[in-house]
Amino acid sequence: MVISATLAILAAYGLARFRIKGKRIIIFLFLISQMLPQISTLVPNFIIFKKIGIYNTLFAPILATCTLGIPFCILMMRTYFLSIPKEIDEAARIDGCSSIQSFLRVILPMSSSGVVVSFVFSFLFGYSDMIYSLTYVTDSTKWPVTTGIYNTVGRYGIEWCRSMAFGCMVVLPVLFVFIFMQKYIVQGLTAGAVKG
Repeated sequence: MVISATLAILAAYGLARFRIKGKRIIIFLFLISQMLPQISTLVPNFIIFKKIGIYNTLFAPILATCTLGIPFCILMMRTYFLSIPKEIDEAARIDGCSSIQSFLRVILPMSSSGVVVSFVFSFLFGYSDMIYSLTYVTDSTKWPVTTGIYNTVGRYGIEWCRSMAFGCMVVLPVLFVFIFMQKYIVQGLTAGAVKG
């Protein structure tokens, strides 16, 4: 969650505020990466993780999940940063801020609801991961809690009672996140939905 949201917020600010050669192509590639199914990246990631030695560690599903969260958050936060007038950046620079200081002290607090939405969606991408954890981690003691529900599938059938109890426990953190962050999620999604 932290890796995805932090990198995405910084990249989105750069794509929204600075002139970058091939910016449209970069944004288009992020959009295409959202259209690809997760299964299409399993084999290439598997080969890469095996070669760099992080297969069957917690880093493999973490990095794989970042490939889902980062493009989504970049596309969302970029439109959010575009909705903030550039004159605010210029006013901060006149007051003596560098571009980094104006981002940290002015723009980031103004876009706090969008930042919260980025963190929430990055959390959901990581928390709901099952396919990456099952593919890149063979040791079941290292599986995240949501993948642990796979243990209720036995050799002779599915233990439905255990599966439902486990499912109810697993859904509680997501429920609490949405209950407590509901105001920020609605603000962030509506403010970042339109450029304006």
